Amino acid sequence: MVRRTGRRPGAPDTRETILVAARETFAEKGFDGATMRQIATRAGVDPALVHHYFGTKDQLFQAAVQIPLNPAEILPMVLADGIDHLGTNLVRTFLKVWDSPAGPAAAAVLRSAMSSEWTVKLLREFLVTQVLRRVVNESDLDSVEAPLRISLVATQMAGLAFMRYIIKLEPLASLPSEQVVALIAPNVQRYLTGELPSPSAIGDAAA
Repeated sequence: MVRRTGRRPGAPDTRETILVAARETFAEKGFDGATMRQIATRAGVDPALVHHYFGTKDQLFQAAVQIPLNPAEILPMVLADGIDHLGTNLVRTFLKVWDSPAGPAAAAVLRSAMSSEWTVKLLREFLVTQVLRRVVNESDLDSVEAPLRISLVATQMAGLAFMRYIIKLEPLASLPSEQVVALIAPNVQRYLTGELPSPSAIGDAAA
């Protein structure tokens, strides 16, 4: 691939050029390994222009992944009542986001992840660095168990989003939100705080 050379001023297509460079860089190097300077170099612009358009690296990453919400704004509501209410708050907040004007954008990201390797990489990196890391840092979840617990929760939430909002499977698609919370939240809470089977117990069950 031929890279652009020189520093370009703010042109009408500069923002999109930066986003393309950011997606490529984040997918290749991950969130922690990518720098604003690397992204600017790839886009052929001055680093100050990247900051001008997007602010921080976190904000640029969210724009690159096209996630229609800011975890820094959503997670405090999820974590507000402590770990014992985390499942209920998570499902309730999740449904509010999907039922809001941000819902179609969230659906587009989910559909894209089903067919694009780049989107899968970016979405996985987003979940690990912007969601999992924040939840572990701001809750009482055991840091060793947290990755497994959060990944189990993700299976539940992704399935809920897919069946309620993408497939629109009835009667789930038409259930009132609070009824969905009552049905789904206990299972999410079990993933978060319930006892995990030991490797030996899993081995015995499979034998």
